[in-house]
Amino acid sequence: MPPVSKRDPKKVQKASVHPNRPGEDCKAAPGSWEPVVNRSRCEGKSDCVVVCPYDVFEIKRISDEEYKALPLLGRVKLRVHGMKTAYTPNADQCRACGLCVVACPESAITLQPRS
Repeated sequence: MPPVSKRDPKKVQKASVHPNRPGEDCKAAPGSWEPVVNRSRCEGKSDCVVVCPYDVFEIKRISDEEYKALPLLGRVKLRVHGMKTAYTPNADQCRACGLCVVACPESAITLQPRS
């Protein structure tokens, strides 16, 4: 689990009772689901980081290659928001609780089963 200082109990509680929360309520096998971040939508606000109980996410500066591959509106949005976006370095720890999906203010995260 991530350090306690990263977690925001109020945001976790709000996300946990959201009626549209997808996933399997944290009961999936680790790595059987994968969070996918839409870089054109993500503003790097870190709500995913503070609600994820498995430390799947981190916020960091987008790479030049990924930035150049975005459509114009996505590039403008990222520039306005400090060129930061969510990444999933520990996606193999995802248990499909769906907290990140409903906590993201930009609706930039989806869960998909890994094949």
